[in-house]
Amino acid sequence: MYGLAMRLFRFELQHLDGRSAARRGTLHTPHGAVETPAFMPVGTQGTVKGIDAGRLGETGAEMILANTYHLALRPGEETVAALGDLHQFMGWSGPILTDSGGFQVFSLAERVRVTEQGVEFRSHIDGSLVNISPERSIDIQQKLGADLIMAFDHVVALPNQPHVVAEATARSVRWAERCQRAATRDDQMLLGIVQGGLDPELRRRTARDMVAMEFAGYAVGGLSVGETPAEMYACLEAVVPELPADRPRYLMGVGRPQDILEGIARGIDLFDCVMPTRNGRNALVFTDAGPVRLRNAMHEYDREPLEPHCPCPACRHSRGYLRHLFQAGEMLGPILASIHNVTYYQRLVAAAREAILADRFGEFREEKYRGWGIDPRAGEVPMPAPE
Repeated sequence: MYGLAMRLFRFELQHLDGRSAARRGTLHTPHGAVETPAFMPVGTQGTVKGIDAGRLGETGAEMILANTYHLALRPGEETVAALGDLHQFMGWSGPILTDSGGFQVFSLAERVRVTEQGVEFRSHIDGSLVNISPERSIDIQQKLGADLIMAFDHVVALPNQPHVVAEATARSVRWAERCQRAATRDDQMLLGIVQGGLDPELRRRTARDMVAMEFAGYAVGGLSVGETPAEMYACLEAVVPELPADRPRYLMGVGRPQDILEGIARGIDLFDCVMPTRNGRNALVFTDAGPVRLRNAMHEYDREPLEPHCPCPACRHSRGYLRHLFQAGEMLGPILASIHNVTYYQRLVAAAREAILADRFGEFREEKYRGWGIDPRAGEVPMPAPE
């Protein structure tokens, strides 16, 4: 699969930060290039909530994520295929990544039964019986037509009993091999997922197993499911050095702005999370001075924008107006706040890319932490050495 994918996909490593493992690159895909480190807004059901495709492009986003589990349940991959593919279905001309559905089975499905063949569960929508195997996950993703697709994995909660994590991890490796055999499209890049819970040695061994399979890219999965930030960073430090430098690295489902910077510092290229839009819908917005809760009464008479130099449409209005929209239950409030948050995340990774090129990512990270009111040394794992 790796050789086939390289006909249309290429990861170009441009620069390594002089004092950390942060790296600047470009991922070339059939639907355009993605500058890395990059943040992918999450379009779970074929839409990034509250943001149309045109506005989404204006935020600076270059690649988005859609969800195999949700789209298979509604409207169904056959419907998406009949309407073209995900790009035409969503009206998004840039690259798209689909996750495998493994995390959603873990987090949303009811009465899940896991066997070596796959998973059987009840739909959270209508209670109908659904089966997903590695082969079925790949078939759905091929019909959806995303550029990057993911191997199907077995996700468990953390922390957990060692034997539970070990069994799920071994199963994920076996399922990854089946995904490779099932993937037949040469215009899709298949990424393997490294599991292993919070055990650094298990993570390392699993990474080596996945690398031996020659995937076109690699993801670190099974994190942001209950562990502490320090535990997550320790897992990254165990896994990332085992991954090939010439292929993209993706940290799944993360996360907070500081977690993105910590992931970049440890050599991660791609991120996704629902946090920008979920928080936006709930009147919390991200700024360089820290989060702002727009429902707070202190903003009632505030004439200032969220951020004076932010180009998003929300920042053309005062904080007082934005607060009014939420207080009045106007749908424009969540829309504007979501657009601002996605724009903020895109500005953050764009600035990180520039800092890496200037060999000053460490200083950039500390500047952001100070602005957010976070002590970068309080409970944080020190940045690792460069590759």
